[in-house]
Amino acid sequence: MKINLSYFRLMLSLALGILSLSSFGQGQQGISVDKIIARVDNYYILRSELEELYQSYTAEGQRAPERGQLLESLIINKMLLAKAEIDSVTVEEKDVDNQLDGRMSYMIQRFGSEKNLVEAYGKSIDALKTELRQQVKDQAIVETMQQKIAGDVKITPNEVRKFFNSIPKDSLPYIPSEVEVGHIVRMATVTKEQRDKLRDQLLDIKKRAEGGEDFAMLAQIYSEDLGSAKNGGDLGFAKRGAMVPEFEGAALALKPNEISNIVESQYGFHLIQLLETRGQEYHARHVLLRPDYNRGTDVTEAIRHLDSLRILIKVDTLTFAEAAKANSEDKMTSDAGGLISDPQTGISRLSLDASMDPALYFALDSMKVGDISVPISYRTEDGRSAMRILWYKSRSEPHTANLQDDFEKLAQIVLSNKKNSALEEWFKKAAGDVFISVDDEFKNYQIFGLTPNGNQ
Repeated sequence: MKINLSYFRLMLSLALGILSLSSFGQGQQGISVDKIIARVDNYYILRSELEELYQSYTAEGQRAPERGQLLESLIINKMLLAKAEIDSVTVEEKDVDNQLDGRMSYMIQRFGSEKNLVEAYGKSIDALKTELRQQVKDQAIVETMQQKIAGDVKITPNEVRKFFNSIPKDSLPYIPSEVEVGHIVRMATVTKEQRDKLRDQLLDIKKRAEGGEDFAMLAQIYSEDLGSAKNGGDLGFAKRGAMVPEFEGAALALKPNEISNIVESQYGFHLIQLLETRGQEYHARHVLLRPDYNRGTDVTEAIRHLDSLRILIKVDTLTFAEAAKANSEDKMTSDAGGLISDPQTGISRLSLDASMDPALYFALDSMKVGDISVPISYRTEDGRSAMRILWYKSRSEPHTANLQDDFEKLAQIVLSNKKNSALEEWFKKAAGDVFISVDDEFKNYQIFGLTPNGNQ
């Protein structure tokens, strides 16, 4: 099989974003005629998938690549999934659940409320999550495969300098304003009314289970952990330390088939049944009920806590970094002293442009470098209500790229190029391990050097 790699880097970047929420939303428009246009082993690509991907660009006001290029990106995606299946690469269901919660939270913010989202699609939140779950899982597998292929790639400072010196001076990129921003996050607390309501519901479920009703059936009906609910709440075997402490402590205190009291964790309220233990592993199932984070939480304590921290920081009793490490409930940023990083690069310098989270952009618009904001509303990636204070640490002026100011950014480019090279090599080798075919409809496109019927 001869592979045309001229567009490979574009294809790779497209593959990362294929399973997007824009594409998810386009399904509402409907495709009148559908057929299989490509196959990668047991994975099929439908015309509707290609059209949805194309429409996702136009919906965002972007110029879409040619359909042949988009089909290549879909083939890369399916190929990573096919090879993951061959190599037995899997992802944890709880990680899929967390990513799914984050995606749904984004959708809810985008539409303004759960009610607006439900009305727009004509489906319940649970139904939408069920539809989106496999897409999220596939994307997680694709990302795991990419990490497996290129995760060990490293670069040296000399490689960065060599790359920078290879760029013609009149072609050096122009870097927009960048900012460093820190935040300290405190979660809203569940109201007494909401807590009592969920506890009463779970106590009723426990009473029914102990009265002879099937726990698995009750989990299927009532649990809001969609990943395990369809399996009767079954979480499979978990190693010690894999679950949050509250859950694990309660589960390991049970005897086989015993049902716990109500357990509260960061995910909600659990009713747990231990099935068996095996060495350092245990097998449990649960019913999970989540608070209504729009109406069932109270931010009073979060505001009070953040106000107190803000005063201590402003009078120099405490540095922002120290306060974040000790008090922030955003574990992704607390260890870094609260600094917010670009999720794609891991760099704490954020471009001050349309790519920034709108809520953060508009908050910074009314602040000066060095300011610490009053407590402001915040929604976590998994949809929980919270409050946060922001620290506007620094801002750079727009400038032509240079080694001193932009070393981290240049390093990311060099690392990305090196990882792409590793992925290109993998693709050339892996292409012979899977069957790939493309429909005659695309015979005029260069699809990795494929004939319409299959691998060359």
